[in-house]
Amino acid sequence: MQLEDILLPQRCFCKVPWRSKRRILTNISELISDQFEGLDPEPMYDSLMAREQLGSTGLGNGIAVPHCRVANCTEIIGSLITLEEPTEYDAIDGKPVDILFVLIVPEQKSDEHVTALAKLAELLSDQDLCFTLRQTLSDEDLYNIAVTS
Repeated sequence: MQLEDILLPQRCFCKVPWRSKRRILTNISELISDQFEGLDPEPMYDSLMAREQLGSTGLGNGIAVPHCRVANCTEIIGSLITLEEPTEYDAIDGKPVDILFVLIVPEQKSDEHVTALAKLAELLSDQDLCFTLRQTLSDEDLYNIAVTS
């Protein structure tokens, strides 16, 4: 799996002012559903929150990878977000989060889901990349940096 297979420039959001986990997941559910016919924001949000109830997707070091399976989803969808200010996210290290990669996966794509999560964890463990993402000021640059890493 290549990052550009699941991430498009229109799903990169740089320095957004969202201030809570609930607001982040609500907004991204709405933004993604606007781009895909047949995907409703409420079930997507509910699935993301249900996954968070199982355990935070905050990986530590300011990184979170919220993810879920969604009915009516036909392809793996990624969205990269940086926050204007770090926000509490119940991350495993207790630190606030400011970089998120949201992953929405079709219900039946279990193997691809695991592969995508592993790729993202590897990518976002690169401290230099995360530093650069945090300094980036445009959606387009955020996309370009992510897919060339």
